[in-house]
Amino acid sequence: MSATERADGKSVPPGAGNDRTPRRSGSSRRRRTPRRTPRRTVTRTGQYAALLGYLAFLAFPFLWLLSTAFKPPRELGSLHPTWIPEAPTLDNFRQAFAQQPLAAAAGNSLLAAAVSALLAILLATPMAYVLARVRNRLSRAATGWVVISQAFPLVLVIIPLFLILKGLHLVDSRIGLIMVYVVWSLPFALWMLTGYVRAVPQELEEAAAMDGAGRLRTLVSVTAPLLAPGIVATALFAFITAWNEFFFALVLLKSPEKQTLPVVLTHFLGAEGVADLGPLAAAALLATLPSLLLFAAIQRRITGGMLAGAVKS
Repeated sequence: MSATERADGKSVPPGAGNDRTPRRSGSSRRRRTPRRTPRRTVTRTGQYAALLGYLAFLAFPFLWLLSTAFKPPRELGSLHPTWIPEAPTLDNFRQAFAQQPLAAAAGNSLLAAAVSALLAILLATPMAYVLARVRNRLSRAATGWVVISQAFPLVLVIIPLFLILKGLHLVDSRIGLIMVYVVWSLPFALWMLTGYVRAVPQELEEAAAMDGAGRLRTLVSVTAPLLAPGIVATALFAFITAWNEFFFALVLLKSPEKQTLPVVLTHFLGAEGVADLGPLAAAALLATLPSLLLFAAIQRRITGGMLAGAVKS
């Protein structure tokens, strides 16, 4: 068999150009399934058991509250309580509304929680943008102060806060209470939003700046839409914090028509500390439902990807 000549005059052995190493097809490759060791199985079982225990710990108070709200007085005083009421009734709800102004108190709580959450978000968003994008000693000191301020107990700040509001004639005022809620929730909202802003790629803002957009236009048109999940999550936490807050409302509000729902719930306790258990459970259940429904309605926005669809391929 003669050698083949190439164009440059050199000879090539026969079959040299067709000598290729066969490649394995993708179907022939087998992925080895990792074997579960007994140690790994025990660890995974322990993790699931801990998770189920934590869920049971969280669900127990709500389930017991739900059961108590529908029990008649005879079952509430039974020495052998049951999870499911034997004779469920709505009398506890009727008595709760008859004994206390729950509707007006819920309106006061809703107003204070919604307005304070909105104002906290409007103030915290540009402040978080500055803290995340401007790196200097002042921004680091401000971030440290935000973290430290969360460690202050309520008892420590209530007296100077009361004196300040008294000087401004805002004691026993819904406006004063909303201002307190905004100031109290602002550090946490600022801390959360700062982390979300830092997760936004600066390349997007640089591209907007090259197109002639200023800082404010970049924040409103580029950064803010990407912060939507973070803004929703922060607003939810600010709303729930104000909705469930008790101490500030108890100290700052004296008029019965201005009191919030957590304060009104304490009125179901008698002079000797004996609770009217059925109406109290019914009212507490109604006070818990708005937070649960709100969280269930917007949980997809919270868990959604922050940068989904931000960059076009």
